[in-house]
Amino acid sequence: MPERARPFWKNPTFVLICATGIVFLSYGSRQSFGVYLKPMSESFGWGRESLSLVFGTQALIYGLSAPFVGAIADRWGAIRVIWVAGLLYSAGVLLMANSATPAGMLLSAGLLGGVGSSGCALSLVLAVASRVASEKRRSLWLGIITSGGTGGQLVLVPAGSMILQAHGWYTALMALGLFVLLILPLALMIRQAGGAALNVGKDGQSLGQALLEARTHKGYWLLVLGFFTCGFQVQYINNHLIAYLTDMHMNPLIGATAISVIGLFNMIGTWISGWLGDRYSKKNLLAMLYLTRSLIFMVFILAPLSAASVYIFSAAIGLLWLATVPLTSGIVHGMFGTRYMATLYGIVFLSHQVGSFTSVWLGGKIWDMTGSYDIAWWIVIIGGALASLLHWPIDERHVSVLQAERAAARA
Repeated sequence: MPERARPFWKNPTFVLICATGIVFLSYGSRQSFGVYLKPMSESFGWGRESLSLVFGTQALIYGLSAPFVGAIADRWGAIRVIWVAGLLYSAGVLLMANSATPAGMLLSAGLLGGVGSSGCALSLVLAVASRVASEKRRSLWLGIITSGGTGGQLVLVPAGSMILQAHGWYTALMALGLFVLLILPLALMIRQAGGAALNVGKDGQSLGQALLEARTHKGYWLLVLGFFTCGFQVQYINNHLIAYLTDMHMNPLIGATAISVIGLFNMIGTWISGWLGDRYSKKNLLAMLYLTRSLIFMVFILAPLSAASVYIFSAAIGLLWLATVPLTSGIVHGMFGTRYMATLYGIVFLSHQVGSFTSVWLGGKIWDMTGSYDIAWWIVIIGGALASLLHWPIDERHVSVLQAERAAARA
């Protein structure tokens, strides 16, 4: 059937829309947990480390699950995985709202929510979109889908804050858990629109061969190490910025609005990142991005704090927020192709989530020990500078090119 005669819901562009919607729900909901850190800790009489550990554990489980979820998706189909994962993630949020102990929240939001969110997250959704997108527009598609995540952040963070202030944190969490269930019909619609493109390339190379190729690609491991910093920086801000600002005697709505401003400007930044990634060296763009992030963090903590400085900081960092994702996933695709992208990007994403866990937990630990976030801010700044250095020597070429060069050198 000619493409122009296809119904809209069977057009590849509809995959882009539905994939963006899934990321809107999964990513946006995860970024809203910082809204609940302080009120829930105070409600239960816990220190901030307890819930920081819960949210950090979710990020860690999310990352640890990503390679295995990717491998299952590469073997049995991504749409099935996304559907089941959406159900598990919703259950984790709903059970969190009904837990009354740190252990209960660790099992619900931490374990169940972490596994569930991993299966409907950027790493898997981007792999699905990469199969359907055309070569010329792939990076742009990845940027658009990533921007959907921060679109969710833009909407769900202030919405959660407003519901929390009007009706309490329990009602806000229950509403969030039910909203996440919309992932299920969106996944089924992707199956209809993606069609045969979702199964392209499923013959030939084995997963073991793909992993061996990745293991021998130096640039891949530099990418893995560098992405740790992305998770460290992003989740530190998501989970501790609101608490930091309220500690500095600012209205909690300023912090929630700041997270939304980050989301708004990231929608612009990820589109730009995807567009640039189709035209320039992705690894060079990443190196400059991480360095610029650190400079923005440093200016923010050294400048006088005000509502205006918070919003300026949020806009500036928002432009770079998830701009790393289309570039990083694009490099993985360039190195290895689409066949096992879900698995190989899942391994890279694991590093991101280890960084997320580390910063979320460490931020709470540092605050409990010192009553201040000062040390944590400087760790975030130094991490960005190190990540910039790691990206400069990455070789973005396909693994087959590097193997041919090694064979020629040995001959």
